[in-house]
Amino acid sequence: MTAGEIVNAAGDSEEDRRGRSGRSGRPRASTAAGGPGAGILPVIAGIGTKVPADSYTQRDILDEFDISDPRVRSVFLNSGIERRYLGLSRRGSDGARQAESQGELLRRHAAQGVSLGRGAIEACLQEVGASPSDVRYLCCVTSTGFLTPGLSARLIKEMGIPPDCARLDVVGMGCNAGLNGLTAVTGWSARHPGELGVLACIEVCSAAYVVDSSMRASVVNSLFGDGAAAVSVLTAPARSPRQPALLGFASRLIPEAIDAMRFDWDDTHGKFSFFLDPEVPYILGAQAKQAVSGLLSGTGLRQSDIGHWVIHAGGKKVIDSVRINLGLARHDVRHTIRVLRDYGNLSSASFLFSLERLMHEATVAAGDYGVVMTMGPGSTIEAALIRW
Repeated sequence: MTAGEIVNAAGDSEEDRRGRSGRSGRPRASTAAGGPGAGILPVIAGIGTKVPADSYTQRDILDEFDISDPRVRSVFLNSGIERRYLGLSRRGSDGARQAESQGELLRRHAAQGVSLGRGAIEACLQEVGASPSDVRYLCCVTSTGFLTPGLSARLIKEMGIPPDCARLDVVGMGCNAGLNGLTAVTGWSARHPGELGVLACIEVCSAAYVVDSSMRASVVNSLFGDGAAAVSVLTAPARSPRQPALLGFASRLIPEAIDAMRFDWDDTHGKFSFFLDPEVPYILGAQAKQAVSGLLSGTGLRQSDIGHWVIHAGGKKVIDSVRINLGLARHDVRHTIRVLRDYGNLSSASFLFSLERLMHEATVAAGDYGVVMTMGPGSTIEAALIRW
């Protein structure tokens, strides 16, 4: 498929794509013009998402693991999360969920990661009318398991992506890593105009759990869900009005908070486990404005010029802290709030679930600017500037 066909396919409705066979014409694609980012730039051509078949409410999970501690129940039930999609461990003869070894968790990460990743990539390619044979660069991001060979090699084999496809695996960077991966795909796309690059954020958070009665484990276990999201990036002379251009990226590390978010070895349980410092929301919120200022520096834009916001669904307190420090209304982060409600924190994939909702919403107009922001271990804030 040519770059022009991908651009036009992304601008079609689902009905248009189904009826493309035999159609004589396609809608005219618009071009970037005026202001920061004018000219031929990499664009987000399409997004696809995938979650496991099984979902659970927060009460379901409390019941599944027979959790009665009122402190733990309060954490779950006041999280801003209604439902999460999860792959839980098998039941024993007594009907209870069985504990999994680190080896079992890694095998589940591999199997479910490939399944979820494939589903997200297929949905993404369908969105733009492309096939696996069109993919020339694949970047896979995950923080829920370590595999060698990585998910990129496994998905290339599984999906029939050409074996000479360039690839990259970003492993262990945490919830912010989706934008780090998108930076790499965008850079590749700018150097390979007309060729299709794909980013796949694949997180099997249920394969990285420790189950005990501690508040450390309970906070983590109340928050994360399983899911994958893929985004296709293309640099071409024309683009659909629905495809935002990627104008720039910025990073902000907070060295004094390097230990605030960790995924380290737990000797007691013999497996890796997450740690989230209670101060994380306030650490990130306090740095959010500086991160946006760094992103907009040199563009001639002010924060007031930004019409759309996609913030990582890191948790209710994280969202509120970032929103308040940036002076945003709840409406500005509505997709972030709803993704947290419907899926929980999907780690690196979260921002793409929110961006997909925004891209399909009728509120976006040509010429609008948007900021995408993710946060994670380091502690770090990543940001991207986009323009429709």
